Order: sequence, then structure tokens, then C-alpha cells
Amino acid sequence: MATNKVTTNVIDMSGNTGGLVWAKGTSAQRPTGVAGDLRLNTTDSRLEYKDNADWKRFSEGAAQGPSFSVDFLVVAGGGAGGNNSDAGAGGAGGLRTSFGSTSGGGSSAESSLSLQSGTSYTVTVGAGGTIATNANGNPGANSVFSAITSSGGGGGSRQGGSAGTGGSGGGGAYDTNGAAGTANQGFAGANGRGGGTNNGGGGGGGAGEAGDTDGAGHGGDGISVSITGAAVFYGGGGGGGESSGSSQKPGGDGGGGAGAVNSGPASVAGTANTGGGGGGSGGGVAGSNGGSGIVILRYPNTFTISVGSGLTSSTATDGSDKVTSFTAGTDSISFS
Repeated sequence: MATNKVTTNVIDMSGNTGGLVWAKGTSAQRPTGVAGDLRLNTTDSRLEYKDNADWKRFSEGAAQGPSFSVDFLVVAGGGAGGNNSDAGAGGAGGLRTSFGSTSGGGSSAESSLSLQSGTSYTVTVGAGGTIATNANGNPGANSVFSAITSSGGGGGSRQGGSAGTGGSGGGGAYDTNGAAGTANQGFAGANGRGGGTNNGGGGGGGAGEAGDTDGAGHGGDGISVSITGAAVFYGGGGGGGESSGSSQKPGGDGGGGAGAVNSGPASVAGTANTGGGGGGSGGGVAGSNGGSGIVILRYPNTFTISVGSGLTSSTATDGSDKVTSFTAGTDSISFS
């Protein structure tokens, strides 16, 4: 076939509404070519060019869809209660939200996130901390949405041990102090109280208040968030354990578990998907695990969410918005 050369360095095709058809063929049909040759590779449906040595693909960026605003609630897993004699309770999981007027630790609500359709974002729901034999409670796991991370609640202290820091701090045993919470996520756990009933301090609440605000050994309250369309409390601290009294110390509003009493009743675990702290042990009655966290997203109902198989989720509609709640797992999500 004859070769026709274009000798001008300017080719104006602006009046043509069609497309330019390149030479095409499979990978096996590639010519030797010279630097600057262009062709469509029909094996992988990609444009390619010849450089000085080899055929190479043109780079392809993913198409960017429109941006939109998303409100979020990200609650981490609550810490477990201490598990030895007069033990402290688990702290609530850290709480961060853009919906409403307040967020964790008494801070103002955060700004909504601007997301891009067609882009992948990570979601992780933190598990609750677990108890260990004659040991401090284990911390809860972090929850994540995109750039937002909430820290797991701190574990409660065993007798003679140390409470754990976290989103909200774990409570101290009767002879130890509570631990600090994380700024803008939760409060500190309360100190233990020596003598008398010897109850451990309640774990710090996710947002409402520090442990012991409602009385010695009580868990701190969490915060009510209406991101789903209904007001729900999240992030309550656990109640401290008690070995020589008879009054069970309650957990805070938002899923905090009550502490154990030596003569009964038993301690209570933090409620699942609230980030509540677990109750502390009392005498020979064991402490309890923290509650798992939750991630909730609220976005315009004109968008559709795609959720990776590693996540457990459900989606509902509230007015002109969709609300997707993630209750377990970790994976990527995207919107279209």
C-alpha cells in the first residue's frame, strides 16, 4: 500500500464531527514500526504507540464523576472491663460525626466530607475489646471512613493494673486511676474509689460526660445522634465493678454495660454497634466485653452506593437522602 505523507505541521479537523480511525490489529500483528507510530491494539482494546524501543500503552485515568456532600457518624469499638476483683470499666469507642451540633468529647460537629463518584473509599467497623483472665480489659478496635478515624475505647483496669487510653478512657480499679480519652472523640475514665464499696471507676463516655459524673462507678453518657432519621445514643462508658457492696453501677446511655457485683448480678457487655464500654468485674464475678462500633453515611438519594463483600451493611431512605449503616467488616465502597 502506498504511503501518503502530510508535509504540514498543522492539521485542522475541527469541522469534522466524526473520529479519526487509527491502524489496528492484535498484539501478534504489531508491525516493527518506528518511533511515533500509533495503533489500536485489538487484543486489549488499548491505544498504543512505538517509542525508540517498544510498543507502549497510553496512560488512562479513571473518569471522574460529580462531587457531592456526605455526612458521617464513625464510632469505634468500646473497651472491655477489667477482670480481677474491683475492676474498672471499659471506655466507650471514640465518636466523630458531622451530623447535628455536637461530636465526641463535647466538641462541635465536624464538617461534612466532599466525595467524588467513581472513587473508592475505605470503611472499617471496629470490634469491641475482649476481657482477659485476671488482666486489664483489651481496647476496642478503630473504626474508619475515608480520612476519618475514631479510636477504640480504652480497657478498664484490673486491681493493681492500669486503665487504657482510647477514644474514651478506661476506668480505674479501686486502687488505680482512670485513663485519658482522645480530644474531640471522648472523655477520660474515672478514678477508682478505695475503701467502702471499693467500686472501680466507670469508663469515659463517648461524648456526653466523663465516667462518675452521675455517681461513683457510673459510666459516662454518650451522645444522641439522629443521622438515621431517629435519635439514637452512641458511646456510653461501662459501669465499674464492686466486690463489697450490693449496688450495681450502670453503664452510660449509649450502650455502656453495667458492672458486676460480687454477690450478683453479673456484669454486662457493651451493646453491639454503639461502641459502648464493657462493665468491670466485681470480686469473683467477671467483667465483660466492649460493644462493636458502627459507621453511618448520609448522602443524596440521587446517588447509588456499591459496597464490597467484606462489609455488612443496609441502606434506607430518609426524605431526600439515603442512609447506609455499616455494622461489621472492612472493605471499599464507591458511589455512582
